Amino acid sequence: MATKRKGGPKTAGTKIEPAKGKLGVMVVGMGAVATTMIAGVEAVRRGLAKPIGSLTQMGTIRLGKRTDNNSPLIKDFVPLADLNDIVFTGWDIFDDNVYEAAAHAQVLKSETLKQLKPYLETIAPMPAVFNRYYVKRLHGTHVKKGKNKRDLAEQVRADIRAFRKTVDRVVMIWCGSTEIFMQPAAVHQSIAAFEKGLEKNDPGIAPSQIYAYAALKEGVPFANGAPNLTVDIPAMVELSKRNAAPICGKDFKTGQTFMKTVLAPAFKARMLGVHGWFSTNILGNRDGEVLDEPQSFKTKEESKLGSLEYIFQPEIYPDLYKDIYHKIRINYYPPRGDEKEAWDNIDIFGWLGYPMQLKINFLCRDSILAAPIALDLVLFLDLAKRTPELRSIGIQEWLSFYLKSPQSAPGLYPEHDLFIQSMKLKNTLRHIMGADLITHLGLEYYD
Repeated sequence: MATKRKGGPKTAGTKIEPAKGKLGVMVVGMGAVATTMIAGVEAVRRGLAKPIGSLTQMGTIRLGKRTDNNSPLIKDFVPLADLNDIVFTGWDIFDDNVYEAAAHAQVLKSETLKQLKPYLETIAPMPAVFNRYYVKRLHGTHVKKGKNKRDLAEQVRADIRAFRKTVDRVVMIWCGSTEIFMQPAAVHQSIAAFEKGLEKNDPGIAPSQIYAYAALKEGVPFANGAPNLTVDIPAMVELSKRNAAPICGKDFKTGQTFMKTVLAPAFKARMLGVHGWFSTNILGNRDGEVLDEPQSFKTKEESKLGSLEYIFQPEIYPDLYKDIYHKIRINYYPPRGDEKEAWDNIDIFGWLGYPMQLKINFLCRDSILAAPIALDLVLFLDLAKRTPELRSIGIQEWLSFYLKSPQSAPGLYPEHDLFIQSMKLKNTLRHIMGADLITHLGLEYYD
């Protein structure tokens, strides 16, 4: 069923600023995910490949009744930036250009990279903000120097302003490593406290927060592909609203957690109980090396653990989920490279409490799954920035579809169910374009 918006459909789409000119994408961390995204976009632009996995490029959106047979491509329905208009730049703690970094990551085949080499070699990273205290397994050699964290933030802002002179709009996305586990502190509670903390080199301010602060101060939307405590603090939410710079949560939802947010809603929908869910991973890329350090693993673990508790709602369904045992392991295994393997053992129970099991072995490719997510987030955040109704609210909860740790308003639990997230995303697009919302009630077909 299509439900009309209050007051009927409106020409909301006319209020969205058009995607004119060049969209500048500033990537923090030009490793496996970033180079796979950049190389992939160029391959698609040149007709060498299809943008598989990208909702913005291949997804459709139903408008009106099922009998209307009206399901345009999303990119034809909302004014997204064209891939041909994207310009990439960014920062990294190593000085390899994108071709060299992609070759080192060994995600894409060498023959593919050779075809793209002339373009990829033109993108060289700027020196990055880095402090080994926050990512202990890496040693950056291409880094910024400054008298304090405020100075470093100002250097990043200067980078943004310089790049902005060459493009029409800018979005920033963190594709860097997982930082050590951090919890909100006094320095995070307001913009004033955060800025004072920058001056005093407060240890509560990690490099990812320096980038986020710089972006939001410049009115630039910011996406966080890692589980770091970056923008999910009061200071960043306040800054996001003040400068109309959208934010949206953290940690790309790629492999194992993606499967959890598919299967857990199915168990809950059928009222099947779960005794335990054991998850383990092996991977050998830089992410695996970083996560081999206990404090960085703790950050990732917290992000991966949250989805089941929110989906199952054990406080509402104690007979089914109150005593669930949820364990996660990540193991660094260099021979596997970026081709991560995830194992899940799920102990469920059904009618009269009789036990059953599911076992999943997901042989996934980490960066292949993450790259289209990064692209979609960039394009949708740019859309949000050009949409007055969205850019002023700060948190873009409708983008939870892409993230392990969705961000929501204070006091509001995050929605992890992939299917609810998908409906929220598409209804948000319908809403800003003045189209009827889809409820899937469908009674009108039987009148």
